[in-house]
Amino acid sequence: MRPLATRRITALAISAAITLGTAGPAFADEHRPSTAAARAARAPLPNAAALLSQTEALGELGSVITPVTDLLTATLKADSGQLPAADAEALKAKIAAAVDQAKAAAPADVVTDALATVEKAVAGLLAAVTSGDAGGVVPQVTATLTSLVNLAVATVLGSGLPAPDLAGLPQLPSLPVAVPELPVDPPALPVDPPVAAPELPVKPPVSLP
Repeated sequence: MRPLATRRITALAISAAITLGTAGPAFADEHRPSTAAARAARAPLPNAAALLSQTEALGELGSVITPVTDLLTATLKADSGQLPAADAEALKAKIAAAVDQAKAAAPADVVTDALATVEKAVAGLLAAVTSGDAGGVVPQVTATLTSLVNLAVATVLGSGLPAPDLAGLPQLPSLPVAVPELPVDPPALPVDPPVAAPELPVKPPVSLP
């Protein structure tokens, strides 16, 4: 009985192979994408370059904000707002590297100006947190926070990012427009014509008796 069973198994295997061999190409052709669909799948997204630039701008924004907020957090948690010199130097190096990288990729002058404001505020804060005087720390923290807000707004407005549409969010101001140049020479003022002075009356000669 074993040879008969073996022949049956062999016959079933051959039959299955023939069936799959004929059905396989048909199945592949049925599920193979058309040439047009394949080209569409490989085509770049519309406006991909502009959207990528906007995405990178947000990434650069985060790369600057993170080390600056690390400095702010360390300052606000420190006793009397004072940091060890080594910690301040390490944070300073991270912030400087992030700002330099962001400047290299800045899309507009307004973003570069905002980054310069961040640099100035951070320099003032670092001086305050290593001065030994807690009195000047809070104003410098506020100035640094304001510089980060300015950087965020400048990045949104200067990089062509979509306008915010969250309900209840106040509208962002538009970028400042160029102020027209004032004339160099002011217009000449009108000169009044000279007024002739009235002639004084001439006294008649006095007659002697």
